Amino acid sequence: MSEAGLNYIAEQLRELLDARKTDRLPSERDLAARFGVGRRAIRAALNTLEDEGRIWRQQGKGTFGGRPGSTTSRLLSEHTNPLEVMDVRIEIEPALARMAAARATPKLIQQLEAIAEKAALAADTPEWEQWDAAFHAKIASASGNRLFNAIMELIDGIRHDAPWQEFRSRVRATGRTLLSVEQHAAIIDAIRRLDALDAEDAMRAHLLSLRDAVLAEIGGASRKSVAARPTNVDAASQDIRSKEGNSA
Repeated sequence: MSEAGLNYIAEQLRELLDARKTDRLPSERDLAARFGVGRRAIRAALNTLEDEGRIWRQQGKGTFGGRPGSTTSRLLSEHTNPLEVMDVRIEIEPALARMAAARATPKLIQQLEAIAEKAALAADTPEWEQWDAAFHAKIASASGNRLFNAIMELIDGIRHDAPWQEFRSRVRATGRTLLSVEQHAAIIDAIRRLDALDAEDAMRAHLLSLRDAVLAEIGGASRKSVAARPTNVDAASQDIRSKEGNSA
């Protein structure tokens, strides 16, 4: 089937997800009959939606809309802050990139390149966030470690909570996107060369620079006079200032 045909099916599936009252999608066989196409075409369209983070699959259970562990992620998002999330990512994701490089296949490289290209061409922050999350999720999945992957799914769920999305859009507004595009390319290059240590270093450099941007945004937000109630971002900035005062 042509790319245009697959895009059409993917769009129909997106509309189906938006309209359904249940999160569970029909089986591939039922979807194929519904749209009058083969199961291979349905599977390819579902792969696209999975890359976008619109669906997730559980073997023997089916295909579901949204992200696994979304309820847990929402609860966690109320008790953490962006710096804590970045600290966890810095500890975990370089190792995931190292493992992904050690297990890399031509198909993985092709998938990462396609996702990175879509991120680079994103028209707005929500679209960038969608493909950026897909890029990191694909590397986590390629690591082959199911526990690490589950942790990353929780983190991804936190990132997609509404208040966090708003904060991340402010971080992106500081000109982060172009640098992230370049850093994604460096990560892919290391994985393509099967250089596990370079992949680890490239991912760490990417996340450390993103953490710096988060710190800069928190510092800027803490200097603004706002009438709203304190948020987790405010709590993070207050904690930073407290630590700086204690070390002075």
